[in-house]
Amino acid sequence: MKIVYVPLDERPCNYVYPQQLAAATDVTLHVPSKEILGNKKTPASYSDIRNWLLQETKDANYLLISLDMLVYGGIVPSRLHQLSREECQNRLDLIKEIKQQNNNLTIYAFNLIMRVPNYNSSDEEPDYYELFGEKISTYGKLLDKKARGQLTATEMQSLSELIGEIPPEVLHDFIERRKINSFVNNASIELVDEGALDGLIIPLDDNAEYGFSSIEQNELVSKVEHLNLFDKIAIYPGADEIGCTLFAKVFCEIQHYTPTIFIRYSSTKGPFIIPKYEDRSLQESIKSHITAMGGIVADNSSEADAILFTHSPSVSQSGIAEPNQAFLERHKTYFSEVNYREFVHALRFYVGNGKVIGLADVATCNGSDQTLMNLIKKIGLLEEIHAYAGWNTSGNSLGTVISHMIIESYYSKQGHVHQKRKSKSREFYYSRLVEDWGYQTIARKQISSHDVNRLGGTYFDISGQIEEIQHLIQEQLNVFIKEHLSNLKEGKIVLQNVYSPWKRMFEVGFDLQFNRSEE
Repeated sequence: MKIVYVPLDERPCNYVYPQQLAAATDVTLHVPSKEILGNKKTPASYSDIRNWLLQETKDANYLLISLDMLVYGGIVPSRLHQLSREECQNRLDLIKEIKQQNNNLTIYAFNLIMRVPNYNSSDEEPDYYELFGEKISTYGKLLDKKARGQLTATEMQSLSELIGEIPPEVLHDFIERRKINSFVNNASIELVDEGALDGLIIPLDDNAEYGFSSIEQNELVSKVEHLNLFDKIAIYPGADEIGCTLFAKVFCEIQHYTPTIFIRYSSTKGPFIIPKYEDRSLQESIKSHITAMGGIVADNSSEADAILFTHSPSVSQSGIAEPNQAFLERHKTYFSEVNYREFVHALRFYVGNGKVIGLADVATCNGSDQTLMNLIKKIGLLEEIHAYAGWNTSGNSLGTVISHMIIESYYSKQGHVHQKRKSKSREFYYSRLVEDWGYQTIARKQISSHDVNRLGGTYFDISGQIEEIQHLIQEQLNVFIKEHLSNLKEGKIVLQNVYSPWKRMFEVGFDLQFNRSEE
């Protein structure tokens, strides 16, 4: 089987993670050279992507493709481009050409609903977002509430003031680009209806209950329902994890495998909380992720192929803690409504019963919850978990851990252990611990607080200090590995080539090698 994959952008989460998952299987993933994928605000070359695709898909069985990459040249260029509808449609038409060239090719695509972050920063947005980002976001929320007939008199006044405060040319540029991007999403749905696309995910990138994203989601959901395409099109919160999601889906199709997954929470309120940057309850999001991969939510744990231990907050949205908050600084429900002791006790029980375990660490946003991870380490369960994620948004973590867990549950049922495949799977697992716990929760906070400004950089720009800071990151991560992961019975971790993909502190890249003891 040949699977061709075009990622959302060149960062590790989109480019490397799906390849790491594939390496933990007996399926091959073909990806374009990183050099043709652009760099943050610099879009990928459409002609290079086109030529590569036409060549690689001639004899392929599956194509997994980011339409944001195909049409705009990546996730950030999708927020900056000046393309016309005609140019976008011409690029989308390549899908039909590819399908005509290889009629046996199954094509699964994804295309984001463009985000509207509620803060002032031009790091990933147009330059004017540095001054007007928060106001643009608030304007969209009030506009949505007005359309729903929910606007108060005070909010009506705020809406009028915002219209006067945001320069007309800024609002025009932002809204017109959204219209183009919405056109592409509508055209993508039509490609499914015509049979050119076999499936489509439309992830909601950093969304909320009200706003521009919500308005567009409602329109797209209505179109999908009208065309009776709910069996082929999914719309739910997510973004950078979809490459992993689609790989897991194809893996299950190739293996004729329908995984059943039981969900276990650390909080009674967990299924009902609405995570930061999302618009719906955690349980509904988890159901969307599992279904998108071809899995089933199990009714009980005893018959399930795998158990998703979901470490959830018990308070929604702004009450959710960031990992750099001290435990006592968090919302009080992190103690009263989240039962760490019972959660870990249950984890130990299911591990003892030989269950495949995935740990979705989504109680905090943008990193692991150290309180949980320290407890798991203390009672010796780190090596017993099969899959883990606790990075960025809840959706990012869920898609990553569920896809890995599904793959592991399949091979667990096969009985025979292939040592190389197992080593690659453990490499991905320990990479997640090093990045989500070691970097996002510990090293990033430490270096951002003590070194970035001292060296003359900022959180979103370390380009002038890149060598020094990358060296500091590697030092900190090696300290983390020594402290938390150096006494593993199953093998040894070697960390190399630590780098900052977009020359900022938000994310990290590295090569991690796991040498298993049996080898």
